Amino acid sequence: MSGPANSVKPAGAIHLPAVHLILSDAGCQALIAEYGRAQTTEAARALLAELRGLLLAARDGGGHGPGDTDTSIPALLEMLAARLRETNRSPLRPVFNLTGTVLHTNLGRALLPDSAVQAVAEALRWPMNLEWDIDTGKRGDRDNLVEELLLELTGAEAATIVNNNAAAVLLMLNTLAQGREVIVSRGELVEIGGAFRIPDIMTRAGAVLCEVGSTNRTHLKDYAEAAGAQTALMMKVHCSNYAITGFTKSVELPELVPLAREHNIPTAVDLGSGTLVDLEQYGLPHETTVRETIAAGADLVTFSGDKLLGGPQCGIIVGRADLIARIKKNPLKRALRVGKLTLAALEPVLALYRAPDLLPERLTTLKLLTRSAAAMRAQALAILPLLREALGDGYVVSDEPMMSQIGSGALPVDQLHSHGLAIRAAATVRTGNALGVLEQRLRALPLPVIGRVWQDALWLDLRCLDEHQQQRFIEQLPLLGQTPA
Repeated sequence: MSGPANSVKPAGAIHLPAVHLILSDAGCQALIAEYGRAQTTEAARALLAELRGLLLAARDGGGHGPGDTDTSIPALLEMLAARLRETNRSPLRPVFNLTGTVLHTNLGRALLPDSAVQAVAEALRWPMNLEWDIDTGKRGDRDNLVEELLLELTGAEAATIVNNNAAAVLLMLNTLAQGREVIVSRGELVEIGGAFRIPDIMTRAGAVLCEVGSTNRTHLKDYAEAAGAQTALMMKVHCSNYAITGFTKSVELPELVPLAREHNIPTAVDLGSGTLVDLEQYGLPHETTVRETIAAGADLVTFSGDKLLGGPQCGIIVGRADLIARIKKNPLKRALRVGKLTLAALEPVLALYRAPDLLPERLTTLKLLTRSAAAMRAQALAILPLLREALGDGYVVSDEPMMSQIGSGALPVDQLHSHGLAIRAAATVRTGNALGVLEQRLRALPLPVIGRVWQDALWLDLRCLDEHQQQRFIEQLPLLGQTPA
């Protein structure tokens, strides 16, 4: 006599262990200790549900049978561990920047020097006197933590800090020109990355844009004719991401300042990147410094902290004390202010500028910008045979001279002689998207490698691969052959 129907297991039945059996296994205890019981339990349930669905589909669809999939607890724990690792992997990851762009906006711009990194680490672990005057025992102003240094380095009367240069321009315009006109040359109505446009930011700030001149030629008389009772500012905007050449004319700051003062109108300059030292002394293209701009008579200057300055993301406003005082009273200042981590990083970076002769050794951005092509070529020759071995016969790798750029929004026209590795598809595999596949494989490495595809080659510019990163780069090259396309 046969037993009850439910005691007979049909052919092809799905056999998966219960969740509690997985969780109680000794091999799962390490996962629970690292990720917590709740998360591990939820991940185990999701894994079993997915496997059950796949196995049922395979059985009912005539594919491989359920027995073809290892559903033992050790195998499931291995899958569970991989799932938990992936779920908990931070989306913000370090990468190798081999694009040739040193101040790469999409890759976080300036790398901080060790002194700034250590200062941020300490600020993370300790309460800090962010707005507390230790001498008086009363509430202080967070800007005071870096203001003295900024005044020393720029020659300005006062300074304030916000979260980026776009915020600095917005705050300045909203404070000083809300409902009034700001005169700007048509040739300086810039748009930078992320669709930040000067006309749009003026509208958001409540200012009225008064365009003068033409795209390629603006004269002093254009400013003079536009100046009136409704004029709040005369503004110069640094064209940091493009250049107009040919039949051109612009009004330089030393020309504009006397006219502005004649009409009792402040002059504001948006320097964009902003530098605190003459870059020419390091063999780099000339860029007007903040000090030179203040000395030329600018009443306010705005610039970034994370571009040519080589510090953390922030926007800095320096200039006349009375105008800065008005800006700091604007309620928007609180919305745009920076926190202790930014100030902790900014102060040691600014302090490095007190010794300009030592900057190329100590300021990471300048160190990368001033690397010699010979040093990069030696690096390329050391990596070349290892990369060839990792890629095999499908690609041709050569060391070649190339050109770096300082940044897409910081002197993009000026280029630097560099050296690196050029990878081309071998003649036998020129059909298809061989370079695209390789670019994807490089991005799939544990520490992703970001290069650029151009003119039928994948270029790996070594300017930003310093000696400390080189070994880590080399160590993961063998994985290229294992990385799925």
